[in-house]
Amino acid sequence: MIISKALLCDINGERLCDLRVQDGFIVEIAENISGDERIELDGAYLLPGLVDTNVLPRDGQINGATLERLAKKALSGGVSTAVLLPETTPSIDNEIVLEFVQNQRYHEDGATLEASIATINSEGGMSNIAILLKRGAVAPYVRSSAKNNTFCRIAEYAKMCGVTLFVRAEDESLAQDGVMNEGEVAGKLGLAGISPLSEILHVSRFIELARFYEIKIVFKSIVQPRSLELIKKAKQEGVAVQAEVSLHHLVLNDKACEDFNTTAKIDPPLVEESAMLELQEALKRGDIDMLTLLQQSQSDINKKVAFAEAKYGSDALGEALSLYYTKLVKSGWIDMPTLIKLTCKNSAASIAKDAGEIKIGQVCDMVVFDTTKSTKIENASSLYDKEELSGVVSMAFMDDAVIKF
Repeated sequence: MIISKALLCDINGERLCDLRVQDGFIVEIAENISGDERIELDGAYLLPGLVDTNVLPRDGQINGATLERLAKKALSGGVSTAVLLPETTPSIDNEIVLEFVQNQRYHEDGATLEASIATINSEGGMSNIAILLKRGAVAPYVRSSAKNNTFCRIAEYAKMCGVTLFVRAEDESLAQDGVMNEGEVAGKLGLAGISPLSEILHVSRFIELARFYEIKIVFKSIVQPRSLELIKKAKQEGVAVQAEVSLHHLVLNDKACEDFNTTAKIDPPLVEESAMLELQEALKRGDIDMLTLLQQSQSDINKKVAFAEAKYGSDALGEALSLYYTKLVKSGWIDMPTLIKLTCKNSAASIAKDAGEIKIGQVCDMVVFDTTKSTKIENASSLYDKEELSGVVSMAFMDDAVIKF
């Protein structure tokens, strides 16, 4: 099969070329490749499939239906690998649940689903981290509210197994009563706020843990500019820490919660406009290592209630590339190769996966993104409902399968 007239774009840049695919592998990349079985892209982008390592199924429920829907939604948005956070029902903290998720790893016309694991199980004890990682989990995950002696044991396992530790930095005592960001909007709505210190204090704490144990840590869904400053300084000092930030926190702020808009109730909460603007500058400076869409869709029964009672989450994965392109690339904040670095290369590296380049010898894991077309979001569960976005994912190449949308 020949993929012709593709605007190939990966972390190395852009070029117009043809590709020859055989038995699910890329075997040739050149100009004007001859052959009979051809797919003409007419200059549309051919990109590596994106990797999002911060994904939850609908209502946080793990079952065959929710995982299949998630996989198909992800690939239709250009995300070919989605890593589940373990904060699900049931929690991914034992071999039985992990095995079920892995049995649902592949779906026809869908993304590959991987699993991170809860290092602390539902009973409050430590999970069998080494065994679960050996059984195929891609990363251990922990919220930073556990006790220090538990952190140290988790860090030892991460070092022993040579894996990246996913950390959600949050001080439980500062966050437990809050339902949105602490600030003017929360005060106006009469809602309990979550202090910025909830994240900042624990980022500092875990940086020292990474330094002491010489382990890799990815801080999940960072929202505070000061946290990014601490992570940047630690990296300059040789500490292996990275920051993930969601698209939502780059382009929206807590004003979206006005009128008690529960769609804008996400975890972590949207921050004040001034903090959002600082996050944007951090993105442009290169201080953010990876991006996520913080996927967790919720049923109406969980959202059409009082703000304080509503569940956290929003739906965006099905428009992933369109959102990233419209909000970040078309706006001029970053270019396409940088987008691939932040949404594919770095996030894939955090789960020991090589991605971000389209090269000879590689298994097909690519999506076609056509920027000459547009799409309008019709999804009341999306923060971007009714918005017109530039670009659509029209096709995906997964191993030897060609999936058209």
